[in-house]
Parts: sequence; C-alpha cells; structure tokens
Amino acid sequence: MIEEHFVSAVVLAPFALEGFVKLRSLSGETKHLLKLSSAVLRGRAGERTYKIEAVRSIEGALSDILVKFKDIDTPEAAKALSGAEILLPRSEAAPLARGEYYIRDLKGLSVVDGDGCGLGELHDIIEGGGGQLAELRLFSGETRLVPFRNEFFGEINLEKREITLLSRWILE
Repeated sequence: MIEEHFVSAVVLAPFALEGFVKLRSLSGETKHLLKLSSAVLRGRAGERTYKIEAVRSIEGALSDILVKFKDIDTPEAAKALSGAEILLPRSEAAPLARGEYYIRDLKGLSVVDGDGCGLGELHDIIEGGGGQLAELRLFSGETRLVPFRNEFFGEINLEKREITLLSRWILE
C-alpha cells in the first residue's frame, strides 16, 4: 500500500553559497523536518526525491529551517528549487496534539447540526487572514465560509466522518 503524503513545507530561497535553501514549515512545527534524511519535492518539473545532507535550525525563526540537498551545491541550483513543496508521508509529518487534525482528514466530513440533521460537507479549511475558515458545501448547492473555531463547531468524529455545526444561524 502506498502511504499518503502531506505538503509539510515549502522551499523559500537559497541561503549562503553551498546550496542550502530555506524551508518554511506549513504547520509551524520544525522538529519533524530536522530529522529528515530525504524528502520528495514537488515543483514546476514534477516530483523528485532528494537525499538530505544537512539540516539546521535558524536561530529566532519559529517555522523556518535550512536544508542542504545532495547534488544541490550552488545558489543557482538551490534557486531552481524555490517554490517547491516538501511532501512527507503521514508517518513523518508534524505530530498532532490532542484535539488537532490534519486538514486532509477533515475534508469530506459530513456537516450535521446538533440534532444530527445533515447540512452538507466540509470541503476545505482555508486561511482567512484572521484565522482558519471552514468552507462548507451545503446540500442546497451553496457554499458558506464559517470560522473554524470551537464556538461554531463541536464534535469532530473521524470514524463516523462527521463534524457538528453548533449554530445553524451562521449559515444565513
């Protein structure tokens, strides 16, 4: 069975003269990235697996690290990787704390109200500037954006593939 992969980080820009690149963790966590020995990069030219020669944290940077990929030895070669996504298998992705979920696991959940009546589907979680928004596709065909916060969403049941919307008024 092929293990699913998550976009865990993005390559920002070259750093120094030896071919290092700066990576930004999309979760804000970097401990899992510091342990990598290889990674799949997805960029303009498709996907390619790179061995990692060195990884360093950046002092004062919470979600950025420096990575040296094998055979990337110049700033020019490193620049060609800018914008690439770092794909990691679920087993190497950022660990979750209690009550945290991977967005991929939330997509497609049935949205129900407090009485268990179906309302639609959670299509995506998107960044809204002031926080995350749940993009809901209602059975009526309409799409609604709801702040993805505890005031609006209750139980998340991955086994039943359901999420509870606490207040229907927010859909109006």
